Amino acid sequence: MEAYEKIHQLHHLIETGTAADLPGPYKVGVDLGTADVVLVVTDSQGNPVAGSLCWASVVKDGLVVDFRGATTIVEQLKAEVEKIMGITLEKGATAIPPGTVGRNAQACGHIIAGAGIEPICQVDEPVAAAKALNINHGIVVDIGGGTTGIAVLKNGDLVFTADEATGGTHISLVLSGAYKITYEEAEVLKKDVSQHRRIMPVVLPVIEKMAMIVENMLAGYDEYQDYPVYVVGGTAYLTGFGEEFSKAFGRKVHVPPHPLLVTPLGIAIFG
Repeated sequence: MEAYEKIHQLHHLIETGTAADLPGPYKVGVDLGTADVVLVVTDSQGNPVAGSLCWASVVKDGLVVDFRGATTIVEQLKAEVEKIMGITLEKGATAIPPGTVGRNAQACGHIIAGAGIEPICQVDEPVAAAKALNINHGIVVDIGGGTTGIAVLKNGDLVFTADEATGGTHISLVLSGAYKITYEEAEVLKKDVSQHRRIMPVVLPVIEKMAMIVENMLAGYDEYQDYPVYVVGGTAYLTGFGEEFSKAFGRKVHVPPHPLLVTPLGIAIFG
């Protein structure tokens, strides 16, 4: 399958709660995000086999804030996918924002281990996204709930990564303040596609800030100016996001289909 076809396939499998009839061995990836936790299974070629997603708030700005809650959710997702596939998932990979070190970096591995999945590797989130998109030469911007991270690849090699604490959470906070609603209500509003055009003028300054963050990360690296730029993460679901980010960034960016699922798919491929 081509990269975008794999992403579409993963979305279908999660939405329908089904598994693809593909032979093993299988790879497992767990993405512990600020707004959601996703478990993905692929075959040895990186083709999606099954997956499950749960909206959650167990991570904040790239750091685990509810260890037990996160472990419980991964246990539930693992059980759901095992039931769909009729097998036991034993090993897998996870990911962290670039620059995460020490106990904060170890926490994700401990969580999936506590859920019964032996951690076999841990990758930077934008690097995982690049893997899912099969990018050998380009820039991947991963806008999570709490952080914005980038990975620059040249001839298949990772040459630069960076991360800063601004993401979809900040869009929800702006909506909450602008419309005098709770944060939870702002999250619902943000996910309502029918409201995206209405809220875009309100959240536009945050999108422009994200573009500025990426621009500043790449400042001084003139050799990357011609690299294609791909933006993934749940925030990129906003209608018109790619267009507005491109304007603020000064370069066209590409938003893949179902951008929330790109990084989880890449993590599984590493697994």
